[in-house]
Amino acid sequence: MNDKDEKLLLSARKLWKTLIHNHANDSTEILLERIDQYKKMLNIFQVGDYYYLIFNLVNGDVANVSAEVQTVLGYTPAEMDSGLLLSIIHPDDKGIFLGIEDKITKFLNSITASEFPFYKFQYDVRLKTKDNNYKRILVQYIMADYDEENIYHSFHLHTDITHIKRDGEPCFSIIGIDGRPSFYNIKGLNLQKSYDLFTRRERDIIKGIIEGKSTQKLADELFISFHTVNAHKRNIMEKAEVKSALELVSKSIKLGWI
Repeated sequence: MNDKDEKLLLSARKLWKTLIHNHANDSTEILLERIDQYKKMLNIFQVGDYYYLIFNLVNGDVANVSAEVQTVLGYTPAEMDSGLLLSIIHPDDKGIFLGIEDKITKFLNSITASEFPFYKFQYDVRLKTKDNNYKRILVQYIMADYDEENIYHSFHLHTDITHIKRDGEPCFSIIGIDGRPSFYNIKGLNLQKSYDLFTRRERDIIKGIIEGKSTQKLADELFISFHTVNAHKRNIMEKAEVKSALELVSKSIKLGWI
C-alpha cells in the first residue's frame, strides 16, 4: 500500500471510529447465521454478479467476505482486507468515497439506534480487478450489529453494474424504509429529503424489471392482474421520462432510485 492509500485508510478508520462510543463485544459468529436475513433487508436485485462482506467497524477491517468476490474482482476472500479494498478504488473516486463515508457516519450519529433498521446506504465506485481492469461496483449496506452506543458491524452487497453504468460520477443515496425519508443522488453537504417519485408498488415493479422478470411473473408474485402490471409500467415510464426498460434500468441505477 502506498502513502496516499495509507492516509485514505487512516482517514476512513477515523470516521468509522466515531460510531464506536463504548466498545464491547464484536463477534461475527452470529452474523454469519443471518446472511439471508440481511440480503432480504437490502431488497437485493439481480443485475450482475455480486459478493457480500461483513465489515468490522471496531477495527476498521473486513471481517468476512463471500467466495463470489473471486468471480467479481479476482481476489480470494483471504486477500480481501480494508487495505486492499481501499487501494483498488479508482484514483478519481477515492476522495468521493471518503466524502460519502463522512456523510454516512454523520447521518448515523444523528439518529437513534432504533432507526438503524430503516435505512440502507447505496453508492457506486470503480474497483480495480486483479487483472488490472476497472469494474463499476454498486455498494449497498445496512447496519447489522449495534446497541444504543455502538455500531459493531455493517453488512454489504457489492454488485457489478459495469454493463449498466460504465461512465459518470458515483451516485450516493440514503434510502428510507417503511415511511422513513429518502435522500437520492446526494450532492451537497446538507441532506435534503427527496420527493418520492414512485409508489411502493411501482418500486416493486421497477425492481422486477431490473431483475428481468416478465409481466406475468410480476403479476403472479404481486397478486395483481397482468393488465394492472402493464398500467403500472406505463406510469413508471412516464414518471421516469424514459421510453424503454433498458433506459429505466440505467436511469434507476445512475440516480439511485432503487
